[in-house]
Amino acid sequence: MSIKTKYIIGLLLLGIVDVVIPVPILEVVLIYVILAKPPWFRDIVQKIYTE
Repeated sequence: MSIKTKYIIGLLLLGIVDVVIPVPILEVVLIYVILAKPPWFRDIVQKIYTE
């Protein structure tokens, strides 16, 4: 399974949790990524686009 597929599955699972539990999990993670710019996010993006 490629890294892109793993992250898509993870996002789908978070989306399902977001529908079942109306706590904006994805939005909180997105705000964190935009404001904090964590190094792990850049690594994920590089892995996705270099594969």
